[in-house]
Amino acid sequence: MAKTKIEDVDLYALLDLTITATESEIKKAYRKKALQCHPDKNPDDPKAVEAFHELSRALEILTDAAARSAYDKVLRAKAAAKLRHKELDSKRQKLKEDLERREREAGLGTNLTDEQKLAAEILRLQKEGSRLLQEEQKRVKEEIQRTLGRLNEPVWDSSLNRIKIKWKADKTDESNGGYDEPKLRMILKKYGDIVALIVSSKKKGTALVEYSTKEASEMAIEFEKGLPDNPLTLKWLHDKPILTTKKDAPGPSLVSDRDYESLVLTKMRQAAERQKLIEEMMKEES
Repeated sequence: MAKTKIEDVDLYALLDLTITATESEIKKAYRKKALQCHPDKNPDDPKAVEAFHELSRALEILTDAAARSAYDKVLRAKAAAKLRHKELDSKRQKLKEDLERREREAGLGTNLTDEQKLAAEILRLQKEGSRLLQEEQKRVKEEIQRTLGRLNEPVWDSSLNRIKIKWKADKTDESNGGYDEPKLRMILKKYGDIVALIVSSKKKGTALVEYSTKEASEMAIEFEKGLPDNPLTLKWLHDKPILTTKKDAPGPSLVSDRDYESLVLTKMRQAAERQKLIEEMMKEES
C-alpha cells in the first residue's frame, strides 16, 4: 500500500480536534486515541500498527512549532484551493491543474512551495527525532502494560464467596433460636456492606450472607460469635475463598454512579443477586 502523503491527511480530524487546538489538547487527544489502538492492546489487528503510526505522526508534527506552521499553511491553502476550484468550470479547472502539474515537474520558480517546506520540516523531524513523541509513546505503553497487568490480578467476586451461617434451632421453635433477618443484619453489618442476606424459611437455624468485600467476609468468619446463649457458626459456602480475574479493563463510565440510571441498574443487580442467593439456598436445603 502506498504511503499517504501528509498533505492529504487532516491531522486535526485524526485527533478529533480543530486547527485552533492547543498543544495540551493535542497531547491529551493523542493519549486517548493511542490507548485505544496501540498494537500491544490489539495484537490481532493488523491495522492497529498503521493507525498508531498515523497518530504518532500527527503528534510529532503538531507539537513542533515549525512543522505545525508549515502544515497549517498547506492545510489552509488546500482548503482555499478547494473553494476556488468550485468556482471554476470543469474545462478551466482541468487547464489550471495541467499547468500546475507541468510547473511542478519542470521545477519552475526559485521559492519553495508550501508542500516542499512541509516536506523539509518532516525530514528534519525524522533526522532529529521527537523527544516529546518518544515520551508520549512511552507513557501510553506503560499505561497499557499497567492495564493488562490489572486484567491478570486476582479480584474478589462476592457472588462466588457467600457465607453459610448456622445456629441451634428446633424445628418447632417459632423464634428460630432468637435469630431473624433484621437481627442477623444488625449483628453482621459492622464488618462491612452486605450485598444479600437470606434466612431459610424451611430449614431452621440456617442463613446465607454475601458481603461486598473480601475483608468484610474474612472478619465476619473469624470474629463473629453471635448471641452468647446461642452462638453462630460462619463458614465459606464453598470451603474456601474463590478469586477470579478481570475480564475487561476498567474504562470510563457512560453514566455517573450517582445518576438515576446507575441507581436503577444497581437495584436491578441487587434484586438479581438476591434471587440467585435464594435459589442457591433452596438447592442447599434439598
